[in-house]
Amino acid sequence: MKNEITLRTRREFLRTTVLGSALSWTVPAFLANTFAALQSQAADSATQAVTGKDGTILVVLQMAGGNDGINTVVPYSSDYYHNARPHIGLPADKILKVNDNVGFHPAMTGFKNLYDSGNLAVVQGVGYPNPNRSHFRSTEIWQTASDSDKFEKYGWIGRYFDNACSGCDPAVAVAVEQQLPQSFFSHTGKGVCMTNPENYRFMPGDHPRPGQTDMVEASYEKLNDIDMTPADQNSGGSIGMLASAKPMTGGRAVDFIERMALDAQLSSTEIRSIAARGQNQVNYPASQLGNSLKMVSKLIGGGLPTRIYYVSQGGYDTHTNQLPTQQRLLADLGDSMKAFVDDLKAQGNMQRVLVMTFSEFGRRVSDNANGGTDHGAAAPMFIVGNKVNAGLLGAYPSLAPQDLFEGDIKYNVDFRNVYSAVLENWLKTPSVPILGRQFTPLPVV
Repeated sequence: MKNEITLRTRREFLRTTVLGSALSWTVPAFLANTFAALQSQAADSATQAVTGKDGTILVVLQMAGGNDGINTVVPYSSDYYHNARPHIGLPADKILKVNDNVGFHPAMTGFKNLYDSGNLAVVQGVGYPNPNRSHFRSTEIWQTASDSDKFEKYGWIGRYFDNACSGCDPAVAVAVEQQLPQSFFSHTGKGVCMTNPENYRFMPGDHPRPGQTDMVEASYEKLNDIDMTPADQNSGGSIGMLASAKPMTGGRAVDFIERMALDAQLSSTEIRSIAARGQNQVNYPASQLGNSLKMVSKLIGGGLPTRIYYVSQGGYDTHTNQLPTQQRLLADLGDSMKAFVDDLKAQGNMQRVLVMTFSEFGRRVSDNANGGTDHGAAAPMFIVGNKVNAGLLGAYPSLAPQDLFEGDIKYNVDFRNVYSAVLENWLKTPSVPILGRQFTPLPVV
């Protein structure tokens, strides 16, 4: 009976257990999640082979809060722009111009440098039909790639896991977050999240005493010092068999715990070892985003075979006093991204990496009485990499009052056309099983 409940591989086991949730465990949560995993059935439908540590990498960067795209990629030559924004309109002589009509916010020197070096594509006027101005709902639409009138259980990246990542470690995707983003929600339970690799370890509680973490890890090492026969280690069983076989009725629960502890301990050690091995070659801004990208670069440089990383930068909900807030955020965005690109180039890894930004919506064309902007619709997306089709993609939406919809610019690129391009042309997997129908890939890469 014991052989019937053994796991196929450590990788297959980790794919469906606690590593699909936050990585700073307490022991009770660790054990609770162990047995919760026994209740789920994992099923994969592979559409591509796993490529390993030399494969392409996608970094998704969320600009949370609804970035004002009009003051990010600025139509400085438009009279409609200046007339609509008497309080927050940016003067034309300050804009970092890319042509005679549009340019970057003055704080975005890092992005302007990437643009001039051929490493940045700007997709203008991105949105979706029947836009929703709720932060929660619009973020959900972007993260699940759903129509605005439909609700999806799994995220678009999660469906990528389900369709294209059979046999991958849970660390096929890493979110530098406190919790998994909805885009990672999947049937197969892949994806891990952490804010620091040092938190990816056994923790004795919320406030461990000095040395207590090491003692807990030592206890798990002791637990793992067991005699396993070759049959135990190489059985053809899987986590999917465990639920149907009701393993706890015919075998010892401790056998399962021992094996789970061993796999989790080895994975924890590996992640921290990789993070320690990777070295940053440049200085990053001392910000949350800068630190997140710095860690992603270390994990890439250290050889972690992750396909997708997810980072975020918050604070873009600028209803009041927008000018200083957005200036700070966009300077951080540009400088952090420039440092990340320079770091990857120094590693020799830039050709493998594509960065895609998104924000849940843009802002209204007209400013409000509080020196800010209210929730809008379309906004630009930025694609960064060595192999992007650099430049401006798509037409800038008209700001003429007669062309607006309820005070918002109209989208001219569906964000799923960008997702389709990333899936098919970068991650090399069919997009229809993931997006639900065919969206023509935008030529971003």
